[in-house]
Amino acid sequence: MAASPMFPLGSVLFPSVPIPLRVFEPRYLTLVGRLLDEVEPDFEFGVVLIERGFEAGGGDQRASVGTMARLVSAAVGADDLLIVGVGTRRFRVERWLDDDPYPRAELSMLPDLEWSEALAPLRTEAESVVRRVVARVAEPQSDAEIELSNDPVEAAWQLAAIAPLGEYDRYTLLRSTSLGGLLRQTIDLVIEAEELWSAE
Repeated sequence: MAASPMFPLGSVLFPSVPIPLRVFEPRYLTLVGRLLDEVEPDFEFGVVLIERGFEAGGGDQRASVGTMARLVSAAVGADDLLIVGVGTRRFRVERWLDDDPYPRAELSMLPDLEWSEALAPLRTEAESVVRRVVARVAEPQSDAEIELSNDPVEAAWQLAAIAPLGEYDRYTLLRSTSLGGLLRQTIDLVIEAEELWSAE
């Protein structure tokens, strides 16, 4: 099982969703440099949520499910790199390896979620709930107007990404085992969050 370069973060990455990153730690500069130097570039790295600890410095406790990110752009700053990745496949961490010279892990890919036309009403409800609550509570307001993919699976992940939820709720969504479960949990968690805000 090949080792994959890993980028533990304080946030969850969903499939089909972009993630901009400012890279300044030497270990992650090395990681991106090696991705760019590949003769046949893979340009993918794993993103996992840091459950305890901090992004910088190491010594963190990391989640076991994450998302691969395909590196789509890199720009050199004065003392950092500004990169953009896009989420692709979800994975489970089978084993963490030594952070030498950067975090690495052995991964197994999780199956893609599958669409069924029977889910169309649930998808419509999820989009309605998410857009309503985002328009009410979230900044920037433009998230309420974001255009979703025509692919219903990609659109479901995009809804999860713009839903105004905390990272642990987002991690719950990331671990969904069916598209119906993802849509249902997105609705329930967003309504629950809305009720909490209303009570305050």
